[in-house]
Amino acid sequence: MHPRFEHFIQGMNELTARPAVGEADILRDGRILLGELVAQDDWLAPEYTQPHPQFYQQYLLYCCPQERFSVVSFVWGPGQKTPIHDHTVWGLIGMLRGAERSRSFDRDPDTGHMTEQDTQILEPGVVEVVSPTVGDIHEVSNVYDDQVSISIHVYGADIGKVRRHVFDSQTGQAKEFVSGYANRPA
Repeated sequence: MHPRFEHFIQGMNELTARPAVGEADILRDGRILLGELVAQDDWLAPEYTQPHPQFYQQYLLYCCPQERFSVVSFVWGPGQKTPIHDHTVWGLIGMLRGAERSRSFDRDPDTGHMTEQDTQILEPGVVEVVSPTVGDIHEVSNVYDDQVSISIHVYGADIGKVRRHVFDSQTGQAKEFVSGYANRPA
């Protein structure tokens, strides 16, 4: 494990193990830790940077033994994107390489109607937060049609096991899914 990544993992383990730590504390302090990690692009092993020609890839980098958090590299091939989806847990998204577009949505709980709220471009060093309390539904895409982009995600669970939802952009209809990992069996 690269010393920079090891330092990050130690910081996140200490943060999430603090007695009575709340989500706001984790998002605030974790954002700083992740910002420090993605400020340097010299620590991610090549096997966690490989794109797939058709689908974005999620590589598990670390999962806390108590599953308080997991760290994942998202590798976006040229032009790739996610469907509109949620996470159901807190999350931190730090841009390491390239750039991604994040379109956030609000969903009416009664009708399912989706309303676009905001669009952000994340460039290297930028960290975005998501959670059910601050906004949890978005669509993410690689800004570039000619290069790979890589972001580092930290979630408040083993995200590869969490039941989440994708949403139809027209109807807002939710469909449950579990994402899994490119480097781990389902």
